[in-house]
Amino acid sequence: MSFQDHSEDRIRIDTPEQISLEFPLAGIGSRFMALALDTVLQGLLYMAGIFAMAGISKYARNVPAWLVWMPESWIAALVVIFLFCVYWGYFAFFEIIWKGQTPGKRLTGLRVIKNSGRALNVYETIGRNLLRGVDWLPGFYITGIISMMISRQNQRLGDHLVGSIVVHDKRAEEIRPEWSSSTDQAAFDPQLSKVTPEELVLIETYLQRRLSLEFGVRDATAHQIASRITAKTGIERPPGRSLDDFLEGIAKQVRDSARYR
Repeated sequence: MSFQDHSEDRIRIDTPEQISLEFPLAGIGSRFMALALDTVLQGLLYMAGIFAMAGISKYARNVPAWLVWMPESWIAALVVIFLFCVYWGYFAFFEIIWKGQTPGKRLTGLRVIKNSGRALNVYETIGRNLLRGVDWLPGFYITGIISMMISRQNQRLGDHLVGSIVVHDKRAEEIRPEWSSSTDQAAFDPQLSKVTPEELVLIETYLQRRLSLEFGVRDATAHQIASRITAKTGIERPPGRSLDDFLEGIAKQVRDSARYR
């Protein structure tokens, strides 16, 4: 994938499938708000962990020694380990399980993605967040803020490391790809009248969400949909034409007819 155009607050990505996707970039203000919310939640986790360990310590003093499975001297070490995990693991953990979002990002409608438009993998997410310690220096994320101010895509050091950007999130049904003008404008095939509205929705849903699918799942899904359309209409995919281009052409012809406008 490659960048086609970007401005102060928006970025446009041209995919190999000749689909242009436009994302509104998250600025310093919205990212700071998400960070502030996450910091508050981290503080609550710190307090909860400390209180829990204090409770365990108090409990350990009031029971017979033979019932205590953990030496009291270990509790301080567990507190340190817990605080370490919360500080370094909070962001990576949530961004992995929530596909680029932490609680703060979810509340402010932000998401981390690759600058190609795809989701980050586990290793990229971890690498991105390991540099938070550097972004924090010399305090209050000054290094990270400076990095975002001089970056055309508002990237901090961790973003530069793995090639990620933070964008304002959109629900899948709100994303409207710009179909390539290079798509063949073939005459409407009467056989396409057999395509039902439900099948058109199926095709368009796949085309809108394909970038978030794993390659194997994406390929299998495209084959299933194309086979279904071919079996129903008798229209075969031309040699040398990709499945995505074939399905895009079908969707455009059906949409351009008067039936589904």
